[in-house]
Amino acid sequence: MRNFEIGTAGAGDLATLREWAADEGWNPGDRDLTAFQAADPRGFLVGRLDGEPVASVSAVRHGPGFGFLGLYIARPQVRGQGYGMRMWRAAMDRLGGRNVGLDGVVAQQENYRRSGFHHAWNHLRYEGTVPVSAAEVPGGTVLVDGRSLPFAVLADHDRRHFPGERDAFLSQWVTQPAHTSLAAVGDGGLRGFAVARPAARGTRVGPLHADSEAVAHALLTGLAATAPPAPLVLDVPDVNAPALRLVERLGFTPVFECARMYTGPVPDTDTSGVFGVTSIEVG
Repeated sequence: MRNFEIGTAGAGDLATLREWAADEGWNPGDRDLTAFQAADPRGFLVGRLDGEPVASVSAVRHGPGFGFLGLYIARPQVRGQGYGMRMWRAAMDRLGGRNVGLDGVVAQQENYRRSGFHHAWNHLRYEGTVPVSAAEVPGGTVLVDGRSLPFAVLADHDRRHFPGERDAFLSQWVTQPAHTSLAAVGDGGLRGFAVARPAARGTRVGPLHADSEAVAHALLTGLAATAPPAPLVLDVPDVNAPALRLVERLGFTPVFECARMYTGPVPDTDTSGVFGVTSIEVG
């Protein structure tokens, strides 16, 4: 009988989990896992078989009533042996009593339904380039470094678009080396916010929150001006018609699809302002 143990991921496991996510074709950002762990240091689980890491899952608690499940991976050599299901149960036990969200790949969505999740919308991943002179900032609005704003302003804006408190994560996300953040400020307040970070392929953008298609376009243009010469990559919720219209108008190409699913009611957030989700791993 081989020995399988589930424990909390340590700092040394983060690089391994990132490699596994890359192997699955999820294209994580270069430093995503460091910020992810700040969201809930006990929320990342690793399954070890005879001491060797072979499976993972994240079960991140965002505030008292919401949780998010991601990084659900069993390495190819152990699939079909029940280890993945043991990881799943450990994650759901940790999130017991909460409304739990996840972004499920197409091949697993029926399994998630059988586990009590229901479909809310799809996230469509798009890749493309933006001419840096293509969009004008709407009148009365300026783009500034997101780090220059009081953190409370960013956190309050984030809570309009996300169903749980995640200040520790957001503070890391904005200040990570090589992450670029832009805020659109005008009309007496924050009209949009976006973060770009390098990844194995291209530059990942998320979140991209804006109160209009024009503001979202300006933020993308501003990020493109600072990013390496590579495609921008963002996950767009298909319930936001202006967001889809923007990426299609820019000629972006769809490359990946997953479904946002919840165990409870769809949270009451401003989906009309989400032009790109922060991360399909932690929401």
